[in-house]
Amino acid sequence: MPNTTYQAAPDLLKGKIILVTGASDGIGRTAAISYALHGATVVLHGRTLNKLEVIYDDIENLGAPQPAILPLQLSSASVRDYEALFNTLEQQFGRLDGILHSAGLLGERVPLANYDLETWEEVMAVNLKAPFALTQTLLPLLAKSEDASVIFTSSGVGREARGLWGAYSVSKFGIEALSQIFAQENTYPNIRFNCINPGATRTAMRAKAFPHEDPLSLPTAEKIMPSYLYLMGKDSQNMNGQSINAQL
Repeated sequence: MPNTTYQAAPDLLKGKIILVTGASDGIGRTAAISYALHGATVVLHGRTLNKLEVIYDDIENLGAPQPAILPLQLSSASVRDYEALFNTLEQQFGRLDGILHSAGLLGERVPLANYDLETWEEVMAVNLKAPFALTQTLLPLLAKSEDASVIFTSSGVGREARGLWGAYSVSKFGIEALSQIFAQENTYPNIRFNCINPGATRTAMRAKAFPHEDPLSLPTAEKIMPSYLYLMGKDSQNMNGQSINAQL
């Protein structure tokens, strides 16, 4: 099982085409850059085009393979939007070797009795519906890969429910089930599906969830990248339907 000491080969992802959702900020941004530095052509997904353009430039300036940009509003994406996404990726690349589902919304930290329904629906749309729809839509492209990896983002509150975590916790329980069901039903031996729990990490979402916590006491997103590289690369080829922790 990987931990923060895993050493990824410099060319671990050479020639791979990898879609990273939520690449605008936080762990998604860091993973996109890390995947690119290990040889992948990264498809950058996010809501905000100008943020994606900054990361695009950062990756190019690092001398990594030229990335692509794919803006999409996951909270309101339609069947047509997903079909257009598939067509774009198929025309541009012809296949897909990996997806990191990193996009996520925290929602409200309030009791369920007071939880706003519109917020609930938006959290579920981004955190659970979108990973399902994206994965389902892109399966034919993943099937064309020699070795494809789909990584879903879980959470500690997706394994053990805690009060005041509302829709976020419920969505992450759903993600754990989604990953396992895809893994069990999968008819493509070249595709694997796993979950990763990043743990307490120095991100804007964490700061919003724990406003009184000192962010400097937490590891940076860079520190947990070994697990993200491990699950995306060939060293985890035999792992399917598992849920791992990025931190020990």
